[in-house]
Amino acid sequence: MAFWNRNKNRGREPTADKPNTSEQYKMVTIWGEHYYSWNGKLYDSDIIRACIRPKVKSIGKLVAKHIQENEKGLKVNPKTSIKMLLSNPNPYMTGQMFQEKLGNQLCLSNNAFALIVRDENGYAEQMYPIPATMVEAIYGDTGELFLRFTYKNGKAGTFRYSDIIHLRQDYEGNDIFGENPAPALAQLMECVGYIDQGIVKAIKNSGIIRWLLKFTSSMRPEDVKTNVEQFVKNYLAIETDTFGAAGVDAKVDAKQIEAKDYVPNASQTDRITDRIYSFFNTNKHIVQSDWNEDQWTAYYEAEIEPVAIQLGKELTTKLFSPRERGCGNYITYESSNLQCASMNTKLAFQSMVDRGAMTPNEWRAILNLAPIEGGDKPIRRLDTQVVDMLESMLNKMNSENYREMTGLMGQLLKAAYIEMHGGEKKVET
Repeated sequence: MAFWNRNKNRGREPTADKPNTSEQYKMVTIWGEHYYSWNGKLYDSDIIRACIRPKVKSIGKLVAKHIQENEKGLKVNPKTSIKMLLSNPNPYMTGQMFQEKLGNQLCLSNNAFALIVRDENGYAEQMYPIPATMVEAIYGDTGELFLRFTYKNGKAGTFRYSDIIHLRQDYEGNDIFGENPAPALAQLMECVGYIDQGIVKAIKNSGIIRWLLKFTSSMRPEDVKTNVEQFVKNYLAIETDTFGAAGVDAKVDAKQIEAKDYVPNASQTDRITDRIYSFFNTNKHIVQSDWNEDQWTAYYEAEIEPVAIQLGKELTTKLFSPRERGCGNYITYESSNLQCASMNTKLAFQSMVDRGAMTPNEWRAILNLAPIEGGDKPIRRLDTQVVDMLESMLNKMNSENYREMTGLMGQLLKAAYIEMHGGEKKVET
């Protein structure tokens, strides 16, 4: 693609006339083809898709922000270009879709890749997820790391690792890539395939022959067929005058055939499903959106928050130069998991707003309400402000102004009492 070709020649790529070292990683797309009931594509399994959907959707809901924090203070989204890049990484998807795409890749392959497209000055202007079937790590003659991607259409592209957003989990044996989930999931998925196949065969076998009519005398084929049809009409039809009772003469020996189909019992199926849930660190409550606050908080901290931290660190490293990072620039992903809290929990945060720990707009965001003008400034109740003001007055009090200071302190205490109790009370000064 054109936007990738622009970036692939930036920097010094490995050359064919000099030996390079490389490592290969095959993305999880087509392993397990030997078993036809399960074609090896994890995303085609309803169990797998149900397991990863809550995580993917939650990753998509993360809010990306550019923070600039230094001795001058803290600024949120100071650069419009970075803010637009995070909200619309490319012309074809929003930030939410971009994050969900990376989340799907990460869940299915334990690796997720996106290309950073830079302008002539080296600043990031677009980001694209990379749909690769295989990734190869190549070290050039200078020791710089490149990644060579083989796409689904058979074409390939090589890019500097510094231009790649790389997320990984189960990061253990390989220096670059997360561990392939295939060995751990293959047997479980085959068990699921066998169970599904057994159920399908049992349903198909429900239409086999249930009665065998043995005629004691020789008959022409057309007469056999006629007698069988008559037997079915009289005794096996839904509406019949015989009420299910069958009577035959000595010419026919009627024998019922009982089909004994093996269908895995529910406990075996549930155990296999629970093992798959455990592999993806989820459970039935999360999958079916039947969780409570504590269950979701535990799931969020185990699965969503680590991805949010990793994505923020990766973007910080790849979007900003060392000098920019030294000046306090970084990317962070904020969670909106408090939106999943109960109404009582949300209303309890009112005390955080009164004490200036949260701004009114931050609280309104938890309640799924639009921001209001002036809501980005923290506010404090008068009774909580009085403490700081009294402390400041005590520090400024001396032998010359103590009368004025004590008078002002009395007025502050009186105003605070009126604010808290709605009535006046004489305050001794």
